[in-house]
Amino acid sequence: MHVLPAHTLITAPPVGPAADRAWRQLLAGWAVLLVLTLLWDFSGLDVAVMRQIGTPAGFALQHHPVLEHLLHDRLRQVYSVVLVLAWIWALVPARWSAASGPDRRLAVLLGTAGLVLINLIKHRSTTSCPWDWQLFGGAAEIVSHWSWGVRDGGPGRCFPGGHASTGMGFLALALPWLVPRQPNLLTPARREALQRRGWRWLLAALAVGVLCGVVQSLRGAHPPSHTLWTLVICGGVALAGWRLWPLKAGAGVASPAQAQAQRQVHQHADHDGAQNAFAPEEPGGPCRR
Repeated sequence: MHVLPAHTLITAPPVGPAADRAWRQLLAGWAVLLVLTLLWDFSGLDVAVMRQIGTPAGFALQHHPVLEHLLHDRLRQVYSVVLVLAWIWALVPARWSAASGPDRRLAVLLGTAGLVLINLIKHRSTTSCPWDWQLFGGAAEIVSHWSWGVRDGGPGRCFPGGHASTGMGFLALALPWLVPRQPNLLTPARREALQRRGWRWLLAALAVGVLCGVVQSLRGAHPPSHTLWTLVICGGVALAGWRLWPLKAGAGVASPAQAQAQRQVHQHADHDGAQNAFAPEEPGGPCRR
């Protein structure tokens, strides 16, 4: 029997119904989110929601110590630390993580790209924040962010929600577990366990992003649509990049001998017990803080 070395098998393409199912679920979820965001955008509900929070004198919670200092300023500092830790996780040797090095590096790169894109859009945005609207004591008129280039009389640079990207930007880090492009040699049982971990990470990052968006709405910084668009943009960058980024030459195709060797190793591993499979480190994130 000819058994290929492990470093050759690491470059095998993602296979199995579980990964395919997860990928379809992610795409369907993003498509539904996009439709709901567009419907919310054109419904005018942003103004209705912000009217329930603010008054002509402004927003009472704008400078609330918990919302402003803890859940805004301090959380942004934690986010900076987590981003550094994510890059360290992306660069550690493969033996320290069940996700392949290329998958980890691409995930962190896509997460960072989403954050950069959000900030670039904000820098060019002419949309002002609700606390700058005339409705709440400011100088800006209410102008849709679809009215590109139209000044509203305020400072602008408010669309989309930047603070929400504190969590949304980390959505991409779930992809190496959910839909690996270059999976390691793991038993099917171990792969399913890692996929469950990926779903938990995805939900945790989403929860942090939603929390940040709600905080900013309560403070008068962003209406709900700004948070929704942050999620759409970060999720879109992650999914598109994950699908379109090319694999290295030869990394995406497994030979019949490789496939046979994988099946044999899986059978032996399943017989010996999945508990002997190497357990990966889970990347640190805001959900742990």
